[in-house]
Order: sequence, then structure tokens, then C-alpha cells
Amino acid sequence: MPQQHDPFPVIAAADRCPCGTGLGFGECCGRFLSGGATAPTAQQLMRSRYTAFIVGDVAYLLATWHPSTRPAHLELDPGIAWRSLEIVRSERGGPLDREGTVEFAARYRADGERGVLHETSRFVRDDRWRYVAAIG
Repeated sequence: MPQQHDPFPVIAAADRCPCGTGLGFGECCGRFLSGGATAPTAQQLMRSRYTAFIVGDVAYLLATWHPSTRPAHLELDPGIAWRSLEIVRSERGGPLDREGTVEFAARYRADGERGVLHETSRFVRDDRWRYVAAIG
């Protein structure tokens, strides 16, 4: 089970996954956050990392961050409520690729205001897919 910390929400396996696939959490991102599987594509890693931000799973975020750019520690703001994820486009990042990019728009609410984080992220695959950095 993912490491979820107050005041972050707990998502049950049968609940719809917040990443937007329409699948249940347990069959979607939950299996990656629990350590039961690794994301086979850059887009699936992007989706699972988005979900990790929602549930406050710092350990997963750090473990899926490439060592060359990974921060020493990470603190999440529980005042940010992530509302939806839209994958704008993906390039490469498949099970046989070594690199990939995912452009996304993540909508959130913070301090009563709505916002959108629009980013193109770079991923690389060695033993598994890892987030490197935002590009552009």
C-alpha cells in the first residue's frame, strides 16, 4: 500500500484512480506506488507521480526521480489540492525506449484559487523509468 500521510487523502483500491485513466486505483497507479510493479512507460510513470503528489507519497516521488537531478529531500504542500491531470502529448517513452517526454496539464486549487501546472517532463529508462526534469 502507498505511504499516505495526513493531511493527504487516502485512496482505496476500488476508488477511481485520480490520474484520469478511469481505472480503479488498485489496478492503475496503486500497484506502482505500493512497489508491486514498475511503470512500463514514461506516461504511466508521469500518471503515478501525479497520484503520489495527491496522496503525499514522498518516498515514491524520490525513488522515481533520476539520481542526477533528484533533490536530497522533498516537502509537499498539503494546501495544494490536485484536481485533474490531462496528458497533452507523449513522445517516445514506450517499454523499449530509453527516453521519453510527456507534456501535461495538472489542475489544482490552493488558497481558494485555481491554477494549472503545464509542463513537459523528460524521462529516462535504465532499470526502470525515472523522471529527470521539466524541459523547455
